[in-house]
Amino acid sequence: MKIGIVVYSQTEHTYSVAQKLQKRLQEKGKEVELERVVMKGEAQPGSKDMEFEIIPEVEKYDALIFGSPVQAFSLARPMKAYLEQIPSLQGKKIALFVTKGVRFNWTGGTQAIGKMKKISQSKGGSIVGTDIIVWNKNRDEKIDALLRRFSAIF
Repeated sequence: MKIGIVVYSQTEHTYSVAQKLQKRLQEKGKEVELERVVMKGEAQPGSKDMEFEIIPEVEKYDALIFGSPVQAFSLARPMKAYLEQIPSLQGKKIALFVTKGVRFNWTGGTQAIGKMKKISQSKGGSIVGTDIIVWNKNRDEKIDALLRRFSAIF
């Protein structure tokens, strides 16, 4: 099984989680590639037009893990735009995670996961796991739990 981890990361927090996940899955003998969604310039708040510098192709993967930060209490607009442009996720196992800075439930983590889930399912993907990492003093424990859960799934 070839697994793709595709992330958008603005502050490198989301990317650091993805790197740890890649390492854990590779230690289990999985073939894993880590790719980034990269914007041309900066994603302006409220902008509907997103230009990508790097758009990872997902067709070559059997399973995918998408990661994104929460921004403005919702899914980061670049990740939303990226997911919406993918033609199909038919038959692919998909796990999702987001990172956020504020621990309260109402600060967008659940909403961001819900948006990623809805878009992925609308393209035929099968959601097999989700997680929210709050970037606070307990983050290492939460990241370890995510690594255990996701490595058991794939």
